Amino acid sequence: MLQNLVHYNLHFLLPLIVAWFFYRTYWLKAYFIMIATMVIDLDHLLANPIFDPSRCSINFHPLHTYYAMVLYVLLLFPKKTRLIGIGLVIHIIADTADCALM
Repeated sequence: MLQNLVHYNLHFLLPLIVAWFFYRTYWLKAYFIMIATMVIDLDHLLANPIFDPSRCSINFHPLHTYYAMVLYVLLLFPKKTRLIGIGLVIHIIADTADCALM
């Protein structure tokens, strides 16, 4: 229960807080861009079984590997990709917290 609460709050509320405080003039657009980065969870479809509540997604799914995380951090630097990078890093933080609470 606590694990799901933390996981989903990090996925949905943390991007909202970041958008509101750092991108206030276009917070809704910033929020939706960060939420759209959840598309990286499509890599879960490659796993068998697709959903396993006891599996940590970090370094298991292709878009959740350490190599991918380096790319996500690099996306933080150019202004044009910063919101995507923030969304992806928040996503990885949420999944890491989920693994820590298992």
